Amino acid sequence: MIKLKKLVSVVTIVGVLGVGGVAFASGLKTPADITSELTGKTVAEVREERASGKTYGEMAKETGKLEEFKTQMLEQKKEILDQKVEEGNLTKEQADEIYTKIKDNQATCDGTSEAKIGQKHGVGFGKGQGNGMGRGAGMRNGQGMGCGQNLNR
Repeated sequence: MIKLKKLVSVVTIVGVLGVGGVAFASGLKTPADITSELTGKTVAEVREERASGKTYGEMAKETGKLEEFKTQMLEQKKEILDQKVEEGNLTKEQADEIYTKIKDNQATCDGTSEAKIGQKHGVGFGKGQGNGMGRGAGMRNGQGMGCGQNLNR
């Protein structure tokens, strides 16, 4: 049990540092920041709940803010896709296709992070360093917000 707690702590810290650095550098908010603003919880409280297995979308849904969360996450993901096009990691057509899938997915998104559209297309909306077109510029740490990609990211 102690080993599991240590593992969860290490994974959470690594994820937060990786995501936080990318988001800070580009001026984007992390899913934890967005969830915190919408729910009135501190970022630390949000991250603690996330570490226990709850998605950011589920937290937003509990407070009646899922639609606002999805809207803000979609905006963040659009910015990331645009940046990847600018960097030459995606074509405009690829980015548009991913964005359309994310937007379409939001129609039935319940906040549980099941779609993982970004993962399916190798965009790396939050897998940290190493994934995401080889540069790891993500917006999720672990499972984050899979619906609305799915930026969890």
